[in-house]
Order: sequence, then structure tokens, then C-alpha cells
Amino acid sequence: MILMLLFLAAIFLAYSNGANDNFKGVATLFGSGTTDYKKAVMWATITTFLGSVTAIFLAGTLVKNFSGKGLIPDELIQTPAFAVSIAFGAASTVFLASKIGMPISTTHGLVGTLLGSGMVAVGTAFNFSKLGNTFLMPLIVSPVIALATSAVVYVLFRKIRISLGVTKETCFCVVDECNTASPAFFNSEAVVLDAEVHKKIVVGTNQECITKYNGTIFGIGAQTILDYAHYISSGVVSFARGLNDTPKIVGLLLVINAIDIKYGMITVAIAMAIGGLLNARKVGETVSKKITPMDHGQGFAANLITGLLVTTASLHGLPVSTTHVSVGSIFGIGTVTKKANIKVVSNILMSWLLTLPIAALFSAAIYWLLLKL
Repeated sequence: MILMLLFLAAIFLAYSNGANDNFKGVATLFGSGTTDYKKAVMWATITTFLGSVTAIFLAGTLVKNFSGKGLIPDELIQTPAFAVSIAFGAASTVFLASKIGMPISTTHGLVGTLLGSGMVAVGTAFNFSKLGNTFLMPLIVSPVIALATSAVVYVLFRKIRISLGVTKETCFCVVDECNTASPAFFNSEAVVLDAEVHKKIVVGTNQECITKYNGTIFGIGAQTILDYAHYISSGVVSFARGLNDTPKIVGLLLVINAIDIKYGMITVAIAMAIGGLLNARKVGETVSKKITPMDHGQGFAANLITGLLVTTASLHGLPVSTTHVSVGSIFGIGTVTKKANIKVVSNILMSWLLTLPIAALFSAAIYWLLLKL
């Protein structure tokens, strides 16, 4: 019974992870108007799934027993009841955030569950100093680095664009303007005697037009190059996320010795894909549209920084959150353009701060109940 609960909990965690995380790699594609939501989420699903499938062939090196990272004794987390509380606690937290459209880190949700269940299991023996290094430092540092780097890179890209003679296209709209003559009154009723309609040219709004880039680079249209590069960079981010997150979730299933790792990988990959397809919309709208408006170039700059920072951090084993880097990069663009929505960013920051305690409460309650059964 408990092993079946663990399997279901891991699938729920994979589904929730897909719902909250799948779209972050392609958020700038949608936010910049490079493509629509359906195409963006499909591209994210395909590339993330490919990353998950690649993880299957690297199972021997990527999958490790899920570890408390020094927070609690490793042997404790290998008990089924403890693993169930962690998986369900993190899954519930991430799923709740997805339902209200808040982008949070699954990794930090897992750290929160370790805190909650760990406190129930070992009490004051929990390693709180390690918790600060694992959670607080990446929470503060990664979005700040992303913000600063994306702001600098965008300004640099803008100067390079201008030096190459690539210009922006401004959108104008032709609208009807009606000049109505003064009404005449007959028997206390107003009647318009004459009206003239003129054509008027106005600058289009963000909703009416999308900024395009004119000019060529090596004989190829600048806009074409930018769009292809943007698709590639977003695909790389999503691929890397699938490669890294799938083994992390499958690690919980290693407590069930009867399940084959590769089948576990496939199951988790499918659950992540379904979660992304069915429940990613609200988080996608928040990250893509609500932090700041962006054009094609701005979106590409933010996405490129996200990919470079996450990849570099992964290669060096640094605990950097893809969520925090993605949001930080987009906010960096908004800082330069002075169009960032501070209220939305504040709400996102609050959700990050609440991730750990909420996940801790969920997992502590679940673990306590399982111990009583």
C-alpha cells in the first residue's frame, strides 16, 4: 500500500512539475509575440520530453537516490513513508502555485518538504545551517545575477543591432475619425444634421502590432535569424530542464526496488508532459505577459541569459533555480525598458518566500499522519 502511494506521489510531483516548469523555457517566445501559446507549449513539451528521454540513456550517471543534502540522515529518506511525505508535500505546493499562476521552484519545494518531515522525524537535530546554504543563498543570488546579466546583455545587443544597421519597425494604424456637427433641436429631440468621417494615422498599441526588425545579416533577414535563434535557445533551456528534473523525481522511486529505472523515467516524462499541456497556461501567462512587455529582441536576450546561466550552473554543480533565473532575466529586461510590473514581481517574490514553509507544513502533516497509521 505504502509503495503504491509513493508511486502515485512521484507521478503527481512529475505532473505538477510539468504544469509549473514546462513553459518557463519558452516564456519569452510567447511573451515577445514570436509565436502563440499553443505552439510555444508544444515546443516546450517536445524539447522537455526529449531531455527526459535522453536522461533514460544516461540513467546510470544521472539518477541517484534522493538525498537530504546533509539536512537529515540519508537513511531516513530511504524509508517509504518519509519519501511519500516529501513527494506529496512538494507536489501539492507546486500544483497549488500552478493553479494561481505563480512560478515557483520545485527544488525549493522539495527542500521545504525535507524541513517539514525532517522536523517531525529528528526535531532539533535538523541541520538548519545547511538549509540556509541550500535554499536562501540560491533564492537571493540567482535572480539578482540573472537580472543584472540580462540588462547588460540587452543593452549590448541593442548597440550591436544599431551598428549592423538593423532597425525596428514601428506600427501605425489607419482609423476612422468622425467629426459630428452640432445637433439641431426639433420638439425637444436632438437630431444630427451632418457628420464627416476622416482617416487618421495613429501609433498602434502593443496589442495591435508586434515590433519587427528590418535589415539583413550575411544576406539573411535579421528577423528570420532572430526568430530561429530564439527557438533554438528556448529549446535548449527546455531540453536541459527535462534532462535535469526527470532523474531528480525518479530518484524518489528508487525506494521501490521492484521498479525499473528506465520505466520510471518514461512514466515521469509522460506525466511531466501531460502536466505541461494541461495546466501550464496560468504560469505561462504570468511569466510571459505580466512581468514586462517585450519585443523579439528583448525576449531572445532574456532567454539566452536563462540558458547560459542555468547550463553554466549545472556544469559546476551550483544550486541555481531555473525558475528564479528565468524570472530574473525577464525582469532585467523590464528594468532597462522601465516597463516592469512591480506588483506582479512582488507577488512572485512573495510566492518564492512562501514556498518553503508551505511545503514544510504539507509534508509534516502527511508524515505525521503516516506515522499514526
